[in-house]
Amino acid sequence: MLNQHSLEEIAEIHRLLEDIKKEYEEGIKPILLKNSPNLFDNPHTVPKLKKIQINRGLGLAAQNTNILKKSIEEFVKITGQKPLITKSKKAIAGFKIREDMELGLNVTLRGEKMYSFLTKLIFFTFAQIRDFRGLSLRSFDKAGNYTFGLKEQLIFPEINYEDVDQSQGFTITLVLENTAPKYRSTTMDRILNGMILFKFLRFPLNDSGYYDKYSSFSEINRAWDKKRHLKRKRWSQE
Repeated sequence: MLNQHSLEEIAEIHRLLEDIKKEYEEGIKPILLKNSPNLFDNPHTVPKLKKIQINRGLGLAAQNTNILKKSIEEFVKITGQKPLITKSKKAIAGFKIREDMELGLNVTLRGEKMYSFLTKLIFFTFAQIRDFRGLSLRSFDKAGNYTFGLKEQLIFPEINYEDVDQSQGFTITLVLENTAPKYRSTTMDRILNGMILFKFLRFPLNDSGYYDKYSSFSEINRAWDKKRHLKRKRWSQE
């Protein structure tokens, strides 16, 4: 038989599948305010997903009309939104790039489309990746946003295998709204906010690896302070 925790976990997943935005507003947010008053003293300081940016670099292949058109169609199927065509800002002769040359595609999702894409990503897409072991904690940037890459489009259920001529990946960035007070606006605080939110959203972060040997964030901070000190000492000797 399933134990109580398993039933609670199943119920939580069903709520997220039903409406991830509603569960954030009525489930996740109140729990964070109640259980972590020291971290989140008012509703505006609770970490929140602002937007999702999806990019694909095509390079010189974007000059092929058929390839560009195919990629646009895939973006529309996957995101439900037509992408913007990204262009070069200046000419680079060594790479045969001219100014204002089409090089890739970009989509920014907000609101309902953002939550719909996130639900599909968490509960359906990651399950299609062979030997998937979670996503690295080291993919957070200094602002607390999270960026990762997907190698191919076939892991999305909307894409038909027979329609794909060439495997092409994406770069996906989950941008968090930075509403933390000034005294909690360090890089570590922003990353911690992102980790807390993603854990509640069932985002498959991999907690093992580099940080597995540390039992607390204070130990991680001491390790990084030691590395910075050694770097300064090496630079001073040079």
